[in-house]
Amino acid sequence: MAEQVTKLAVFTIADFKEEEVWLRERAREGLHFVRMIIPCFYIFEKGAPEDVIYRLDFPNNDEDRDYARMLTDFGWENCGRCMGWVYWRRSAAETENEGESELFTDDAGRLDMVKNIVRTRMLPLLLIFFACVLPNLFRAIDGEMYGASGFFLWFFGIMTVLYLYLFLHCGGKLRRMQRELERKE
Repeated sequence: MAEQVTKLAVFTIADFKEEEVWLRERAREGLHFVRMIIPCFYIFEKGAPEDVIYRLDFPNNDEDRDYARMLTDFGWENCGRCMGWVYWRRSAAETENEGESELFTDDAGRLDMVKNIVRTRMLPLLLIFFACVLPNLFRAIDGEMYGASGFFLWFFGIMTVLYLYLFLHCGGKLRRMQRELERKE
């Protein structure tokens, strides 16, 4: 069994393209992706350096095995799943043209993936923020949480800042991707 290495890296749901580049750089160093452990631990096997193209997909639940079989037939290897994401890889040496280095053959497929991310990840975060985090922050500010109100004020304050960062960073980035893909159609 090859030696395994764990690397720590943080990517948001909108940073999947950066994650693909990062995985490719690790493969060029001889670290080949095995799996991801939530929240940000990547397990690699040491091996010979190789140029490997990684692509992440966030398929709809209604997509079936035919889709995966089609990608496999086109030379892609499914190398893992995590939190709805499917990790695919392909040797760059086996790629003859730019189109073969992409999972999607058209912008409509890319647009569907971005919309699926917004619908299944961003909307639930908004709901949690407005239903749980924000009301509890206001309760902590008003002093309604007796006992450890200072702790709750800090906790919900930090949660609010994290959620706002996610909304601004991820929401903005996904919205820009969506607009760009809609213009191309």
